[in-house]
Amino acid sequence: MSNNENIVWHPHHVDKQERTVLKNQKPCILWFTGLSGSGKSTIANAVESELLKLQKHTYLLDGDNIRMGLNHDLGFSDQDRVENIRRIGEVAKLFVDSGTIVLSAFISPFISDRQQVRNLVKADEFIEIFVDTPLEICESRDPKGLYKKARNGDIQNFTGISSPYEAPKNAEIVIKNDSMSVEKATEKIINYLKDKGYLNA
Repeated sequence: MSNNENIVWHPHHVDKQERTVLKNQKPCILWFTGLSGSGKSTIANAVESELLKLQKHTYLLDGDNIRMGLNHDLGFSDQDRVENIRRIGEVAKLFVDSGTIVLSAFISPFISDRQQVRNLVKADEFIEIFVDTPLEICESRDPKGLYKKARNGDIQNFTGISSPYEAPKNAEIVIKNDSMSVEKATEKIINYLKDKGYLNA
């Protein structure tokens, strides 16, 4: 008998709709995906700052920060990358249930993994944001020196160099980060949220 057979979902007295009304917003996952150095975290931070000005309830999940705690036991093999995103998806789902707008900035290189997270929530609660920055630009930025290490063979399974990145085919929002400022990218995302009714319950 598996442990799961002894586990029963415990219902809450306060439900998602009540939390949503209290926060006066429509909860969702803003899933930023792109290569290392593409600008995911920078744009996600800017978007969260703007949402704060609008008095919206948010939380930002960032790849490195999560790997320092929740996912500190995972490496960067394909199998560990899949588990990394699975865990993040489950955490993001809980934030959505709390009525929060959660921003997730992860390379998340595989289409199937991003689809798995999308399937955890309602169809309109997952907004994929592809920060589309060419590899050569990401590599020229190389803020952490990771591309140099990957080229030298010091880092194995590095996305874009020795491990594949599967670009989204139908992302809700595409940010061309080689030709768009952080301010313009932020404005594009905020306008999307306004137009689609996410910023009021």
